[in-house]
Amino acid sequence: MAAGLAIEAAGLFLAIVARRHLGRYWSGEISIKVDHRLIRTGPYRKLRHPIYVALLTMYAGTALVTGTRLALAGFAMALIAYARKIRLEERNLRKAFGAEYEAYRRETWV
Repeated sequence: MAAGLAIEAAGLFLAIVARRHLGRYWSGEISIKVDHRLIRTGPYRKLRHPIYVALLTMYAGTALVTGTRLALAGFAMALIAYARKIRLEERNLRKAFGAEYEAYRRETWV
């Protein structure tokens, strides 16, 4: 249980830090804002989608804490949903930033 709670806390911390670095460019929907720029600070130096990684980390921690198949199924469904959203977002970012985004993709992980 302690390990699962620590994993959840780490995910929450990553989500908060990533959201702060994204600032006004954050949106619940996939969109490009006016004067949008590619964020490469904080967790975005290493991860292209740290908020999604953080949320999945929290789901994994929850599955570990509860130890139920239902929680594991929820994690699997979230993983599938975020994988789809990441693909859509990557396409949008490639269109908006072109070569700059391709270079960023080569330098970062998910």
